[in-house]
Amino acid sequence: MASLGRLTPRRRSATARSVLAGEAAAEAARITSATDTLAGETIAPEAAEPAEPEFPVSGDVRAAAFFDLDNTVMQGAALFHFGRGLYKRKFFQKRELVRFAWQQAWFRLAGVEDAGHMEDARESALSIVRGHRVSELMEMGEEIYDEYMAGRIWPGTRALAQAHLDAGQKVWLVTAAPVEAATIIARRLGLTGALGTVAESVGGVYTGKLVGEPLHGPAKAEAVRALAVAEGLDLGRCAAYSDSHNDIPMLSIVGHPYAINPDSKLKEHARELGWRLRDYRTARKAAKVGIPAAAGVGALAGGAAAAAALRRRR
Repeated sequence: MASLGRLTPRRRSATARSVLAGEAAAEAARITSATDTLAGETIAPEAAEPAEPEFPVSGDVRAAAFFDLDNTVMQGAALFHFGRGLYKRKFFQKRELVRFAWQQAWFRLAGVEDAGHMEDARESALSIVRGHRVSELMEMGEEIYDEYMAGRIWPGTRALAQAHLDAGQKVWLVTAAPVEAATIIARRLGLTGALGTVAESVGGVYTGKLVGEPLHGPAKAEAVRALAVAEGLDLGRCAAYSDSHNDIPMLSIVGHPYAINPDSKLKEHARELGWRLRDYRTARKAAKVGIPAAAGVGALAGGAAAAAALRRRR
């Protein structure tokens, strides 16, 4: 990471928020994985691809795998699917659903994550959860996963994650989606845990503010670094998987980067650097589905605990 003293005030502030978001996500992931019973679903042997020689290395406890969620593990954006389930349960009003739908349409047409649009989507999502209890979203999340997400998991990517688990390694989701949604998905897939966007809560109630910023772009790399330090991992032995060029910072800090269902910029970058590529889409140019996950909101109990722990440290 660049020295903060050499950056402009604006860039220094953005870097600091990325670091804070990464630390909060790592803290939440460790708290949640330590307290959850990860009774995941098993993968049928025929779903797995032929093992690659020497990787993942069985028994290497200093290695782990980090998977982006949207369009890497799951078709579409977890936040959008989560929002559909909340609307069905009358968690928010129709006018807010219309706003989500517009953001969804914009993202699919533009195909890029514009900063202004991302900020608008984030504020919209945060306003929805403000004043609601963390436990309320947690209870709904399991049902929403079954209704809207379970059938959208890419079997190929899931098999890759299982290969790391079978080798005795920990596997983490790393996503800008809400940490409560990410942790539910990780649990249901039998993964170790999830790094996700952490929203502030006081007394178990959301305040409508984030801890740092959405876990997106450079913040993902900071979260992986923080978790690696806490878990005693060697990033040079670790693997990371993503579909988006926005995750190049995360992919660049591990020894085994993979481009999964890559967008055009990531595909070009991966080919230039000799990174492994996998594409599990039926169409070569599958449209992205869902609003930008960097609008992510909410937190599990682990996220609330992480925010409190970080405040005590600082």
